[in-house]
Amino acid sequence: MIDSNSRDDSTSVQQMRALVEQFVSERRWHRFHNPKNLAMSLGIETGELMEHFQWLTLEQAAAVKEDPVKKHAAGEELADCLAYVLAIANTMEIDLSSTLAAKMVRNAEKYPVDQAADS
Repeated sequence: MIDSNSRDDSTSVQQMRALVEQFVSERRWHRFHNPKNLAMSLGIETGELMEHFQWLTLEQAAAVKEDPVKKHAAGEELADCLAYVLAIANTMEIDLSSTLAAKMVRNAEKYPVDQAADS
């Protein structure tokens, strides 16, 4: 069971997916949860996350994590984004772990370490 005391190091992706699925099911929202609607909702939530950093300098944006109120507010938006990612994965039956691992392999091929900007 996931609750507000759960931590990343002890919570699986499947547990998070189940939490989102339970929330959606209890509200009978499956009829609204199609890939288009969920992708649009994810885009809206990412915009709300961006608002917390809009017009800030790089230094000010980095300092958000030092302000508990601002960090919490940004975290709330990030959680909304994650909930939509998980809802899309649930709706489309996409295994996030294997998909991410495969994508990172392709990214490594596309962006070799020896060609990185800091190399």
